[in-house]
Amino acid sequence: MAQTSRAAVNITVSSSRLLDDTSHVQLCLRWFCSCVVLVLKNCTDEEFRCRSGQCVSLAFVCDSESDCEDGSDEGSCPVPTCSPGSFQCNNSVCVPRLWACDGDADCADGSDEWPQNCPGVTGQKPQTVCRDHEFLCASGECVHGSWRCDGTGDCADGSDEHNCTAPTCRPDEFLCNDGSCVPGMRQCDGNPDCRDHSDETDCVTVKACAGPGRFQCRSGECISADRVCDGQRDCSDWSDEPLKDCNTNECLTNNGGCSHTCSDLKMGYECVCPAGFHLINRTHCEDVDECADADRCTQICINLPGSFRCDCKDGFELDHMTKDCKAVTGSGAFLLFSTRHEVRKMALGSRTYTALIGQQKNVVALDVDVHNDRIFWSDLSLQKIYSAAAADPAHPSTVIDSGISRPEGLAVDWIHGNIYWTDSKLQTISVATADGSKRKTLISEGLQKPRAIVVDPQNNFMFWTDWGEPARIEKSGLNGADRTALVTQDIAWPNGITLDVLSGRLYWVDSKLHTLSSIGVNGDGRHTLIQDEQKLGHPLALAVFEVRGAAAETARRVQCGGCEFLCLPAPQINTHSPKYTCACPDHMTLAADTRTCVSGVNSTVPSRTAPRRSGSKPDHHTTQTGSRSGQSILLSDALTLSLSLSLSLSLSVAVCLLVVGSMLLWRHWRQFVSS
Repeated sequence: MAQTSRAAVNITVSSSRLLDDTSHVQLCLRWFCSCVVLVLKNCTDEEFRCRSGQCVSLAFVCDSESDCEDGSDEGSCPVPTCSPGSFQCNNSVCVPRLWACDGDADCADGSDEWPQNCPGVTGQKPQTVCRDHEFLCASGECVHGSWRCDGTGDCADGSDEHNCTAPTCRPDEFLCNDGSCVPGMRQCDGNPDCRDHSDETDCVTVKACAGPGRFQCRSGECISADRVCDGQRDCSDWSDEPLKDCNTNECLTNNGGCSHTCSDLKMGYECVCPAGFHLINRTHCEDVDECADADRCTQICINLPGSFRCDCKDGFELDHMTKDCKAVTGSGAFLLFSTRHEVRKMALGSRTYTALIGQQKNVVALDVDVHNDRIFWSDLSLQKIYSAAAADPAHPSTVIDSGISRPEGLAVDWIHGNIYWTDSKLQTISVATADGSKRKTLISEGLQKPRAIVVDPQNNFMFWTDWGEPARIEKSGLNGADRTALVTQDIAWPNGITLDVLSGRLYWVDSKLHTLSSIGVNGDGRHTLIQDEQKLGHPLALAVFEVRGAAAETARRVQCGGCEFLCLPAPQINTHSPKYTCACPDHMTLAADTRTCVSGVNSTVPSRTAPRRSGSKPDHHTTQTGSRSGQSILLSDALTLSLSLSLSLSLSVAVCLLVVGSMLLWRHWRQFVSS
């Protein structure tokens, strides 16, 4: 059952495709619903109609990749003639030459890795070696050993649930839905002991005399409520006919002692509170602080006696119907996502998308520098980080091409002009200038499988997920200082993470627990917004929707002086915190003046958390990226998402939730893991 806060928007996708022309997406905010995508209309001149009725971009016809769910966009295509820089697969499809003989089968028939096409190369990927506490899936990836035979398929091919014996528990134990056993006395005790919380479901205690139409005698039996004070003694102890209580209106004397409303009953009375108040001490009503719920309003919540009021920050105005904050100005927003070989662009609310960056090998992470209109992405197979101007994405430049192995997470500091990335194989978090000319390993201890990363350059903090054993979410300053663990409980496979700068809340998805959760940037006010295996079958990435215009005005490039090599913003913990600290390359260290660099190995900033055991996890998941701030959330089941507002400083606000689960996403994910 999906669980959402009242301030969140529920979006349901009735089709398994990615917002195609037959999709039905409905947004509901509190008590208001509106259809965003519901109509079936003719394809435009720039679109191709599939035999199934679906519309796709004409640019995707005969591009050797099926975009129609029935494959009709590739049905009647002439045999392609590959360019000199391409390799022609045995089935005539062309792929870039650099993809051939690299150990990954990019041709559907695998011919780019056949021995006869790769002289002197085995054409086989090295055998995956999992650690002692891990399980090797038949599809090649490693998952936690504790996930073997737990009732949920975590391998891409579900092989972790093959050949499992039926779980059994002792007679005094409770069998969880995931196959584990917990003491039977802990069922329905209010505290979940099963990992899937199944021991606390269906725990409604039914009382024999429950309901307004029943009355329980002091002697224990139940009678109909209309038989109370009717002159007939129906209870064996006559407790239904007390002489001093029947036909007496206690509310006539001092309002029954009630602070607000006194309601007379056949026997006795009760105090009733108006809306927005709750009863304390059985007689007095106290105001309910609705603003204690962090998701009550999208930006500002003002508590009032018996009610509350939502307000917006500068640059936004309140939608009086939905109570959401909308940007005063700004152009249409669009979504960037990867399909492994391409970065595509889709206007929000549109049914079509176009290829923005093509001829990629394995794009897994995206982010956007809105200030400079520049896109950054990492390629897992090529082990590089690239960037390109949004106006000229066909001519990318290489930012990082060495000392990098598995860059699964990427985030852009749009104020200070740096990029941050995680490396799950090297178990590090690093920083570099936007052109890659200066770089530094910030954290190299206590990491297992760092995954997604997001930055808050206004307060100089970064946040990341680690799905090692145990999994956690951590934060530190943008210089690696003041490292703190935020989430260590009820977390198993955290993938995407994003930040709402305005409300100061982090959102993340957990692929093992099938949850979307949020927490304050200081670790307070944790909420589970969605827990649903169907809607969040394998969530991988999410992004906050939109850029905060007014806040961006203060996001001026900070040019700190005095550092010989690299200047990094320091976390603003209190009024005495430094504005920045200097850093040196990994093979050097800071001198006594803390500004210049001298020869010697430079240790990373000490962390508060102790190192943990090294771990492993499947490499087929994409990362979260997103815009700088705002309040809508976009989720991806198998593609990397990045949100931009036409790469401008436009905004609109509404805490809204978009769940994108589709066969298209699933297909690209399966294509990735199978290779």
